Amino acid sequence: MALSIRFNVKSVFRYITKNNCPIRLFKAQQSTVTTSTHDERVFSGIQPTGVPHLGNYLGALESWVALQGKYSSVMYSIVDLHSITQPQDPQCLRENILDMVASLLACGIDPTRSILFQQSQVSQHAELSWILGCLTSMPRLRHLPQWKMKSKQKNEGSVGLYTYPVLQAADILLYKSTHVPVGEDQIQHLELAQDLARIFNNQYEEFFPEPCALLSSTRKVKSLRDPSSKMSKSDPQRLATVFLTDTPDDIVLKIRRAVTDFNSKVTYEPESRPGVSNLVAVHVAVSGQSVEEVVRLADGLDTGQYKNVVAEAVVQKLEPIRQEIQRLRADRGYLESLLAEGAEKARCLAAPVMMEVRKRVGFC
Repeated sequence: MALSIRFNVKSVFRYITKNNCPIRLFKAQQSTVTTSTHDERVFSGIQPTGVPHLGNYLGALESWVALQGKYSSVMYSIVDLHSITQPQDPQCLRENILDMVASLLACGIDPTRSILFQQSQVSQHAELSWILGCLTSMPRLRHLPQWKMKSKQKNEGSVGLYTYPVLQAADILLYKSTHVPVGEDQIQHLELAQDLARIFNNQYEEFFPEPCALLSSTRKVKSLRDPSSKMSKSDPQRLATVFLTDTPDDIVLKIRRAVTDFNSKVTYEPESRPGVSNLVAVHVAVSGQSVEEVVRLADGLDTGQYKNVVAEAVVQKLEPIRQEIQRLRADRGYLESLLAEGAEKARCLAAPVMMEVRKRVGFC
């Protein structure tokens, strides 16, 4: 669930001590061993803001795919309710939803091993969000960094932008999710979901589990034109972002134009050499090699030559995904039917939870 706040070691320490809840670095080869009074369920969501980029894939989607083999119940939602906190063209939003479905499938999300659905097609999300919103104080939301950042950017923010962390908590709790794959910058928002689970349980007796974070260990991919910023879909510089639908020629051009420095040697020094280090991090992520291996293999190459090596590795990783996205985009009916099937499965899980919530609150 894409949010943006800064992460540091102290915030993780506060998270661990406050919640007595393990944060495990997620790696593809790691086995899952957890204990809980609730059945384990993974939930995460992604906004339909267009075709994902390389950073989205390496930072989240690749981990999502691997989680399907580690948990028996996995749910991924295209969170279109969240997306309208920003102005949206209706037709563009419809196309972006289907593009995101095609992208997730092409990356390896398997609807036979996970439930993939559109958030707005399950009305219980909004209903639970209202109930949880009535348990949330305004100061609690006002202190969340996402609101501070976005409201300053827009000079004013909508009610939806202000309360969307409550909807995010409802997304998670609606399915009694126990684990949430998140980026390093999402811990405070997950804490809200944990707080609301505790508040509801204290007021209406034990019901919701307190979800734990699954943190990805993948390094964040930086902009190819400004390595001090993360790669972004909204970057106005055309050569800054590699999209999953970019052709091999597009990828080669973008990586060849990537900002480096005047030192031609390939090293990994993120603080002093962010541009070259970003390329090394990308190479590590797409190749599965360690930083040490990548730097050793690049010995004797200047940064210009090394860019060709990185570009070739990225093309090899993304080209099958690009081709599959193109194939799936052409089958609109299949994508729509898959979303309908996923929504029905999600509603079957959400309905009994909301029925119990209504009873506990006193609605029935």
